[in-house]
Amino acid sequence: MTDAALYAVAADGVATLTLNRPAARNALNTALCEALLAATRRAVADGAKLLLLRARGPVFCAGADLKERQGMDDDAVRARRLKAFAAYDAIERLPMPVVAVVEGPAVGSGVEIAAAADFIVATPTASFRTPEALWGTVGATQRLPRVLGKRLAKDMMFTGRTLSAAEALAAGLVSRIVAPDELEETVASIAATIAKASPAALALAKRCIDEGLERDPRGALATELMAIEESLAAAEWRRTMAGFGDR
Repeated sequence: MTDAALYAVAADGVATLTLNRPAARNALNTALCEALLAATRRAVADGAKLLLLRARGPVFCAGADLKERQGMDDDAVRARRLKAFAAYDAIERLPMPVVAVVEGPAVGSGVEIAAAADFIVATPTASFRTPEALWGTVGATQRLPRVLGKRLAKDMMFTGRTLSAAEALAAGLVSRIVAPDELEETVASIAATIAKASPAALALAKRCIDEGLERDPRGALATELMAIEESLAAAEWRRTMAGFGDR
């Protein structure tokens, strides 16, 4: 793990991954790509119950580090882009819930990182923009349309339109908008709830939702039925249900 990102896990199993390049507006460079990948591996190794994605400074992530790219040839640019894709995918494929906490602008790669989380908690100052095509490059063309739909994603890509936190909430990219003075309490409440839940059940639910959306209704149902069989075999649900009589 490099200083480009900070990783820590608390005693309750809640891990926090913080983008840590505030002087560069947390722009995504090679070191940050590698740090994101390393952090996902550590979260799995630590058996984390939840991963919070956060950022230092007023900008969540300003996109790719263009200063780093200026000195790269085509092969180096390609390699760096592939590292970024690997980092986004690693975040998205984590078995535990991942919650992005976005308190400022997320641009390009920043939108990709946030969208790779299971859901986004934002403050009113958060915003989302994907102007890659206007900058003469390609990016953010796959994950975002699945969340927003292709027409809004194209509007953002072709015009550089910025979605405010409120617009992102209405479009389904953001799940909650929280006032800055209530943010830490809200995040702590979310974390406490998830940390108390069954990691196995959460992982199964996450898998069913993610895989189910990629399949037709019959295939999606088969995915859930297989998850139910796994749950029955583990018998954890019996222990959980037994506790309800004491509540």
